[in-house]
Amino acid sequence: MPPQKTQISCPRCRQPVVAQIEQLFDVTSDPGAKQRLLGSVSNFVVCQSCGYNGPLATPIVYHDADKELLLTYFPGELGVPVNEQEKLIGPLITQVTNRLPLEKRKAYLLRPQSFLTYQSLIERVLGTEGITPEMIQAQQKRVSLVERLLGATKAEVRSEIIRQDAALFDAEFFAIFSRLMEGARSSSQEQAARTMDEIQKQLLAETEYGRKVVTQTNEIQEAVKTLQAAGKGLDREKLLNILIEAPNDDRLNALVSFTRPGLDYLFFQSLTERIEKGSGEERKNLETLRGKLLEITRKIDQRAEEEFKRAEALLNNLLFAENIQQATTEHLDEINDIFVQVLNRTLQDANKKNDSVLMPKLQQIVAVLQQASAPPPELALLEEMLATPDETALNKMIEQHSAEITPEFSSIVASVISRSEEQAGGKTSGEEAQMLERLQIIYRAILKFTMMKNLG
Repeated sequence: MPPQKTQISCPRCRQPVVAQIEQLFDVTSDPGAKQRLLGSVSNFVVCQSCGYNGPLATPIVYHDADKELLLTYFPGELGVPVNEQEKLIGPLITQVTNRLPLEKRKAYLLRPQSFLTYQSLIERVLGTEGITPEMIQAQQKRVSLVERLLGATKAEVRSEIIRQDAALFDAEFFAIFSRLMEGARSSSQEQAARTMDEIQKQLLAETEYGRKVVTQTNEIQEAVKTLQAAGKGLDREKLLNILIEAPNDDRLNALVSFTRPGLDYLFFQSLTERIEKGSGEERKNLETLRGKLLEITRKIDQRAEEEFKRAEALLNNLLFAENIQQATTEHLDEINDIFVQVLNRTLQDANKKNDSVLMPKLQQIVAVLQQASAPPPELALLEEMLATPDETALNKMIEQHSAEITPEFSSIVASVISRSEEQAGGKTSGEEAQMLERLQIIYRAILKFTMMKNLG
């Protein structure tokens, strides 16, 4: 379980700041420790007074028994003699040793690897995951490129940056950019989010990878329309015809990704029969299509298998964590539909076997996921307001929830309206238009109530 946040002094301006201090990262007993170290959750300072943003100088011991790693780092800026460093780090290493059963206490515990810089320690930990210093440097270049784009105030300047560093605008760059943009939105940095949205539009239009993304997105939308048009009458024969008529490989990939379960043994048997009946150019085209379909489905199945393995490994780590609920909360960003499938399957197996040890642990994970998936109280209240039959009932509900009608709640409603208008792009269906009108009525009623309340 990670330590609680404590108040310390900013390393630069000495003003009080709150940070999470942690010196022992024992991955063996706490799988979430690695994420806290690598994700700059622990020992990282963000000062609102002077803008300092960086690691806190504190001794660190990192332990991973599975990889036989015992790493230590003692910041040189603390000016502590080597013999004193050993006295401070020694008790942490003793904790690591005492937690291990006798059969797992191996020779590596007697030879901890010491690092002179925080960065070199991080690189060593990342290296165990197959992430090399070159890969870290490449990522840092892309992060720096994002900062340059954010610092450019004119589209022409950004265009020049894009032209100069064209090779860096790849899948990894767009993934980093998307994470940063999502972070700005989730932390209510509206100006930064708007700026990044403008930059993203420019990147999609002016970079080779961006244009490829736009093309693939358009092909996915067309694939959806085609499958929707086929409706419930879609069978293997109709699906085969749709795939034969796909105008390009992007469309073919999109169609297969949506219909993978339908491309089974009987489907390929039907395709083979059509090949055998065909002749000339038609037969050649069908054989080429079969080859493409086999390759696409192989890649889809391989990715799915890898996802299931990752989900199973994550579930296993959570079940062996010292604090299951805490560990699950720390790994929420890694939990997806496949993890939920693995979790449900494990729950069913444990229930059949009446496993009284495993079931409580699984239920702890389920409880965290249920809590995390529940809508925020503000959105739950907004949904209740949307369900009110008329303005009289709406005004009564607002009065009943007067304590919850705060400036923050008003901002959330305004944000929902703004996003709805942006997504509609000026074109709304009848149902969407009614929803938007209803939101605007609620917003006006809230403003009116707030004004009356302020006037006493």
